[in-house]
Amino acid sequence: MNYNIHPDWNIFFETHNDELNNIFSSIDSHNLGLEKPYYPNKDDIFNAFKISPKDIKICLLGQDPYQNEGLAHGLSFSVPNGTKIPPSLINIFKEINTEYPNKYNFTHGNLELWSSREKIFLLNAALSVKPKLSNSHAKLWTNFTDDVIIYLSNNCPNIVFLLLGKFAGSKDLLIDEEKHIIIKGVHPSPLSVHKGFFNSNIFIKVDDALIGQNKSPVNWQN
Repeated sequence: MNYNIHPDWNIFFETHNDELNNIFSSIDSHNLGLEKPYYPNKDDIFNAFKISPKDIKICLLGQDPYQNEGLAHGLSFSVPNGTKIPPSLINIFKEINTEYPNKYNFTHGNLELWSSREKIFLLNAALSVKPKLSNSHAKLWTNFTDDVIIYLSNNCPNIVFLLLGKFAGSKDLLIDEEKHIIIKGVHPSPLSVHKGFFNSNIFIKVDDALIGQNKSPVNWQN
């Protein structure tokens, strides 16, 4: 299978090839006969891995893909051009605009430039999901994506891990804090955004962490 990944991921994917085959076999067997068995499309599942692990500045961890047709395209929190911006991403944009007034103009929800230009690794803990059924493939992907985080922690120093919400925050146990910076925050979902996400200055904290590593701050324009 062609996973459409950056060549620097090849060794990692080769060592997990059997596991991935088992994951896709499980997905296919559980969804036999369904016209839309899961999101995103198989060709998009590994879009976050188009950037080299050596170049990653930030890892922004999401939980699982959007469950409605046409939204998920393999990058956490991101949606393709021409689709409505989801509420959590709207709240992310609102907070960025609060922290950096009059600097950015967000008109769509496609975060591909965050990935390709800013080297933000937009990883979901589950890389696929059944339609309209949150976390339906979470158990299938947990070991694989945990291994991704451990691989980054062990092999790619000086990453800023941005963990929003309790679920993402629980992954801090996989990260070596001697090598990396972990920044935790409230999830931007409408259910929790007013519990400390708004006015948290969390994106300024990310930029300050990068500056402290002698790296350029993020251009958050998408």
